[in-house]
Amino acid sequence: MSREMGRDDLVISARSIFLNKGNRRKFSLLTLIIVSIIILSLEYFKTGPINQFRSVTKDAVFKTSYFISLPFLSLKNAYYGVSNLLKVHEENKQLKIIDLNIEELKFENQFLKEENIRLNALIEEKTLFSDNYHLTNILLDQKSPFLRSIVINKGFKHDIKIGSAVRNGSYFIGKVVGVNYLTSRVLLISDLNSKIPVIIEPNGISAIVSGNGSKFIGDIEYLPEKNQIEEGHIVYTSGADGIISSGIPIGKITIINSEKFVKFFADFDQIKYVKVYFKK
Repeated sequence: MSREMGRDDLVISARSIFLNKGNRRKFSLLTLIIVSIIILSLEYFKTGPINQFRSVTKDAVFKTSYFISLPFLSLKNAYYGVSNLLKVHEENKQLKIIDLNIEELKFENQFLKEENIRLNALIEEKTLFSDNYHLTNILLDQKSPFLRSIVINKGFKHDIKIGSAVRNGSYFIGKVVGVNYLTSRVLLISDLNSKIPVIIEPNGISAIVSGNGSKFIGDIEYLPEKNQIEEGHIVYTSGADGIISSGIPIGKITIINSEKFVKFFADFDQIKYVKVYFKK
């Protein structure tokens, strides 16, 4: 009776040892160490059944690893394939949006062109400015303290008309006020009687530049009370009179004693030749 109880106690004790988690870990680690030692020991045997066993074992491990990895490789390839497909789909959507925007811009541009044509026809815009001009020399420079004009050797024989713009290089200096057969008289922008509608950029402020007899600066009239004109802003012809073309540079803003003037780009003392524009 005591032997049977002792045997049962031994079985129960052994079972409790293996059921204990810590003991299981120690046993698993011990087993792994023993198996590793056995495998490493087999590396010293190069011939005979052991060598064949080792080769078969390695092949089995490699093949098993390959077949086990196949599902994971398939899942990985499938994942990247779906990701690339979604990326291509999203890029295709973006390209369609860009195409639609380009098409909208084309329609908008066409509309603005047609609208501009309609507006020009509505206001019956007329201008004597064109790309045609004569380069001519000055025959006579009529100077006085406040009156400045020049006489050029082109007249209505050369299609010159009253109001034609006159430039020195790229800069506006005056307009034709009298035309003869072979000669014309040009009123310079510095003349006391000269008044030219202008626009001041970058704010697009409209005003009038008046001559005051000075060959360096001109007066600016009819400015808004609260304007944002600053030193260095550029003054151009506005074309508001329907005769002189818009956008011809005249000078830049200069401020003297808090009063705004236009400083002419052209040097009136150095003018020898001028461009007089005409329209056929």
